[in-house]
This record gives sequence, structure tokens and C-alpha cells, in this order.
Amino acid sequence: MTDSGTIPAATVHLDVRKRAKGNTQAWYQPTLSPEHGVYIVLLVSFLTGAAAAQSWTLATTLALVCAFLGFQAEHPLVLQLKQRRSLKPRFLVWGSLYGTASLAIALWLYLRTPVLLWIYLGAISALLVDAVSVWHHEQKAIVNELITFAAVCLSAPLAYAVTTEALSPLAMGLWVLNTLYFGSTIFAVKLRKPKTSSLLPAMIYHGVATLMVALLCWFDWLPLVLALALGIALLKFGFVVWQQAWYRTTKIQQVAMLETVSALSFLILVALSVLPVYLTIP
Repeated sequence: MTDSGTIPAATVHLDVRKRAKGNTQAWYQPTLSPEHGVYIVLLVSFLTGAAAAQSWTLATTLALVCAFLGFQAEHPLVLQLKQRRSLKPRFLVWGSLYGTASLAIALWLYLRTPVLLWIYLGAISALLVDAVSVWHHEQKAIVNELITFAAVCLSAPLAYAVTTEALSPLAMGLWVLNTLYFGSTIFAVKLRKPKTSSLLPAMIYHGVATLMVALLCWFDWLPLVLALALGIALLKFGFVVWQQAWYRTTKIQQVAMLETVSALSFLILVALSVLPVYLTIP
């Protein structure tokens, strides 16, 4: 700055060139969702469906890629809706690339397994609900987060259907089980925020989740051993209630570690529960 308080023209031009260069580089940088927790939900749910299918084929791999790209396509869409006062070409470019690739794989899988249409319709419906919620600044509402998790957990019946070329009560039961399990995380994390720190909604949710899993067992959509995997969510929630003071104030990395270890335990228990029994009693 000069003595007169004005900025030299050379400095202004240099700053403009730097900003222009930064904007140009942004076109080459992929948009990746920072929601690391959703990656865990997607992967664990998909692997539970693959475990129930008892096989892994090329279609299974393509389905995983399709689900991943579909999730990535949602991220730039949400960012553009949040910043809707100005058009962000980078979001549109990468959202289109992810979406086109995901749709191409989804179409190939559908032609091979038409029953996937019901899963696609569920995912599209959830995407529309999420878009409306973002538009109205209600993306973090509990209902919207539950719907989003339910959509991500559709990767369980997706993996099962593309591998076996059919859907079954077990596959749909796994979808509900995964949704209820990971939905528990939403209510636990809400306890860390003063505005949503009440225990009552979380207690009601876990009670309803337990009842729903019991009904799935009653109607033979889930084996009893498999249904017991929800117990990991109940134990985790019990630990959070017991250690409320620590949980509300600890670093988010500690919370992420707790959720990751619990999710891996859930995956192992579910995978072992759906393994076929080869042992025969003479």
C-alpha cells in the first residue's frame, strides 16, 4: 500500500491473475464428499449384502463402483443447491461425470437384473427428498438423515441382487437392519449438540428399532442370530449414555473411532451369521 492509502495497480493485476489461476486449477480437481462416515455406511452395507449372496462376481464389483459414483454425484449437487445464487461450473461438471458413469453402470446392471428397478426407485426418491431438504436448509434434520442413511443402505440388497440376480426377504431384511443400525449413530451424535442433547428421542428410536427387528424375525425376514447384530448398536448407545460427560466433550476423532470399531464389529457379526452351515451331524 502506498502512502496515499491506495493499492498499486501492479499488485491488483497480480492478485487478479492468481485468482484466475486458482479458478482454472479448480476445474481439474475432482469433488469428493467429505462425509467419511457415509463411506463406512456404504461399504459395510454393501459387504453385508455380498456376504448374504455368498459370492462375488464382476457384477458385484460394478455395483460397488456404481454405488460409490452415485454417492459422489450427490455431493456436488448439494453444494450447488447450497450456493444456488451463483452457478458453479465445477460442481456441474463433476456431478455430471459421476452421475453419467453411475447411470451407465446402473443401466447395464438393470438390463441384466430387472428387479434392480425397485432399488433404483428408492435411491432416486431419497435423492429428491434430500434435494428438497437442502433447498429448505433442513439437510441436518433427523428425518432427512434417516432417509439418506436408508438410501445408502440400499447397497445391501443391491449387492445381493446383482450377485444372485434376485431379491429375497433376507436381502430386504438386511437393508432394514443396516438402516436401523446406522440410524443409531445419528441419535448418538446429536447428543453432542446442545440443541439436540435430549436423551428421549434416542431412547424412543432404539426401542422402536428393537421392535422392528423383532418383527422381522417373527416374519422370517431375518434369522435370530443375524438380528442380534443390532445388539452392537444397543451396547454402543448404552456406553454413550453411561459416559455422557466424556462423549459430549471428547474430540470428534474419538467418536469416529468408536463408530468405526462398532461398524466393523457389526459387519463381522452379520457376515458370520449369514455363512452357510456345512457341518453335518452323523
